[in-house]
Amino acid sequence: MDFKGSETVPGPRTEDRLPQTAQAAAKIVIVGGFGVGKTTMVGSVSEIRPLTTEETMTQAGIGVDDNFGSASKTATTVAMDFGRIRITEQLVLYLFGTPGQERFWFLWNGLFEGALGAVVLVDTRRLEVSFDVMGRLEERGVPFVVAVNTFPDAPRYPIPELRTALDLPEDVPIVECDVRRRASSRDVLLTLMRFLHSLAMSGSLT
Repeated sequence: MDFKGSETVPGPRTEDRLPQTAQAAAKIVIVGGFGVGKTTMVGSVSEIRPLTTEETMTQAGIGVDDNFGSASKTATTVAMDFGRIRITEQLVLYLFGTPGQERFWFLWNGLFEGALGAVVLVDTRRLEVSFDVMGRLEERGVPFVVAVNTFPDAPRYPIPELRTALDLPEDVPIVECDVRRRASSRDVLLTLMRFLHSLAMSGSLT
């Protein structure tokens, strides 16, 4: 999936400053393996024109980058994607999409700095990539939810089976989504905010 296939926010996007009603802001990172839809998610849900750092893929990446399931993909994120969305009139989320290719994962630590939470995007055709991703978040102490991006040709599994396959605790939410659709991407972010709220109420969020 790429940004060109995303829905766009109705009306013109704005580069304006934060609305005067905004009282709080939070940094959210969107992580996952190569080609799982991170750039697409940021692009579909951002209320401002998203900043992307995509570069054209070249022959140099052959044998280095795993583009399984992404044969038609012609560009890749090399630093980050950035967007912004208001969840309420008072709360604004800054979205940072991480590069998916493993050779750029050294950039993740800087992007994780100060993050309140994360969305782990998953492709069911290559779940094994998710283990390293979630492990890095756990090492940094960043709480996360898992969003299964429903690619048309990807197998579908019941959520309990996915939870077992990913070895996730019962309290970590797993949701299905289509990151090309703004409402679906927004629902994922709302799931993350509800999860973070529950952690804060229980005293588990530090």
